[in-house]
Amino acid sequence: MSINVLVQPVDSPDDFTQIYHCISEAFGRQIKDSIWIAMNSNWNSSEGQREGASKLLERWQSATKNKEGHPNTVILKATLPDPQDGFKLKIVGAAIWTQASFVDGYGDPPTDNPADLAALTPTERRFASQMYRSLWKRCVSLAREKAKSDSPAMFTLDTCAVDPAFQRRGVAGKLVAWGLEEAKRRGGLECTTEASPMGRVVYKRLGFGAEETIQGRQFELPNQTARAVLQL
Repeated sequence: MSINVLVQPVDSPDDFTQIYHCISEAFGRQIKDSIWIAMNSNWNSSEGQREGASKLLERWQSATKNKEGHPNTVILKATLPDPQDGFKLKIVGAAIWTQASFVDGYGDPPTDNPADLAALTPTERRFASQMYRSLWKRCVSLAREKAKSDSPAMFTLDTCAVDPAFQRRGVAGKLVAWGLEEAKRRGGLECTTEASPMGRVVYKRLGFGAEETIQGRQFELPNQTARAVLQL
């Protein structure tokens, strides 16, 4: 049941400690995602949690805006009543949506070159860089193709994670649905995401279809039916 799930953009710097905890529990502890762990090698420590939360906070604070004044990076939080205190809300999931474009004023140009790899060993850095490029090269290519069209921007789901203790309550679906609706509000932008096998189930339920498989993971692109719904 998702009736009590509240999804909204982050509105406080204090949210990021819980947000990074949700992300690390899902990608680090639950599915042990090798790419995420390579880029967050110190996640399973107090220091790593602080660093991860700080990087997310910095990303939120430095978000640019498109020509309409909308943020190009939207960080969402999903909350449920806190099991320990029903009068409080607990952050149980998060998503990051980005408006991407190579045309000035329509979004941030996507990249397949990861940042923040300086702390990794040379071997870890090579692995993380290679995998990141493999995963996002299609996104970059698609953005370049769209730059020549009348609708040069796309809305990309960069990250979606739910604390394993609160999964199977419709949280992920609400985080994704918020972005699809926002894409409509922004003029019917095409939506894309890269998905692990675990997330693929949710995305397909909402109309995404697999376009390309890369080393066991998929880059998701809305199928023809979904594209008709998502575009004006």
